[in-house]
Amino acid sequence: YSPSSVTTTGAHVRDAIDLKRMMMTVVIAALPCVFMAMFNTGLQANLAIDPAKVGQLDGWRHAVIGLLGTGYAPSSAIANLVHGALYFLPLYIVTMVVGLTWEVLFAIVRKVEVNEGFFVTGILFPLILPPTTPLWQAALGISFGVVIAKEVFGGTGMNFINPALAARAF
Repeated sequence: YSPSSVTTTGAHVRDAIDLKRMMMTVVIAALPCVFMAMFNTGLQANLAIDPAKVGQLDGWRHAVIGLLGTGYAPSSAIANLVHGALYFLPLYIVTMVVGLTWEVLFAIVRKVEVNEGFFVTGILFPLILPPTTPLWQAALGISFGVVIAKEVFGGTGMNFINPALAARAF
């Protein structure tokens, strides 16, 4: 069942792309997923809100929505995106602050440059979490993912499991 002609040299394309450029390409490629996740989270939240009780809603998210005046209409793309962003952005900010702190600490101890690989983990982790995850759990999870699943094994490219998925499993 083997073909009549086979590759005798390396089958991989060789070019000038480096790890930094590859990681930033992955981050850019993930942005449509981020916007769709924010839109869908907002849509589901807006569909679950009883229009008769909108005036009685408490919490900082509802205060921001009232301040921006976007409302809770599921038919409004802007309202859905804003409401979803109010769930996604706090998780993203906590993930980036805590995760980058660990990355910088390990880079200082190892006397190497901070690697861009964490930016991919920083996008993926909030995308795979439930939107109502407490922020302290997100901080604890990303700490586990970065320290145990990545840095203990030598950093970017040396880990045997994806740090974002390890953090989620934790």
